[in-house]
Parts: sequence; C-alpha cells; structure tokens
Amino acid sequence: MAEEKKVLKFDEVAQHHTAKDCWLIISGKVYDLTPFMDEHPGGDEVLLAATGKDATNDFEDVGHSNAAREQMAEFYIGDVDESTVPVKRSYIPPVQGVQKPEAGSDVVVKILQFLVPILILGLAFAVRHFTKSEDQ
Repeated sequence: MAEEKKVLKFDEVAQHHTAKDCWLIISGKVYDLTPFMDEHPGGDEVLLAATGKDATNDFEDVGHSNAAREQMAEFYIGDVDESTVPVKRSYIPPVQGVQKPEAGSDVVVKILQFLVPILILGLAFAVRHFTKSEDQ
C-alpha cells in the first residue's frame, strides 16, 4: 500500500477546524484527528484550540508519551506545504503613550484618603449622639 504523499496548503488545512472535522499541523505533517476527538485525554477543546495554525509547539509543550507519538501515524494524511504556512510573528505589545499624571490629582487623592474616614467617623459619632439624646 505505497501511497503518494499528499501535500496540502495551509489554507486548506485551516478550513478543518470543527469537532466534526479537525485537522492539525504538527512538525510539518497534517493529521486528521476527527475520529480521535472523543478519545483525546485533554478533551476536544485542546485540539480545537490548536487548529488553524502550526500546532507543533502546543503538542511538544504537553510532553506526549511515546505511545501517543506512535498513535499519530493512524491519523496522518499528508504534509503541509511549508511555503503556505504564515510566518510566525512574535507578540508585540501595543505601544502606549506615557501618561503624565497631573500634579494636583495626587494631592487631591491623598487629602480625600485622609478626610473621608474622618468624616465617616464624625458622622457615626453624630448619629450616636443624636439617637441617644432622643431615647432619654
């Protein structure tokens, strides 16, 4: 049963991203994991989260057993055309302008942090004093 290796484009593989049709790219190979979705120890959510991208790092980070690696052969359907895989871009956080806090706002906050508890305490004493006077 000498089958010719099928070469698939990334866009074609990325279209298979549902629980009823799930293909993953791992180490340049394409696997149809649809029949394995219910049996996967990590659940189908883990597999679905790895669709539409090169899932090699996701697969390696988990530390799969040798048995799991051997089982992958059952699901192999071809290789991915590496020229169609998008270039992996590292995360670049958005640039935020440096905010200069207003000098007056810090002073106001500190004053309020001091005065508000004193006002609450004074109000509590006033309420106690006036309610005590009415009872007598």
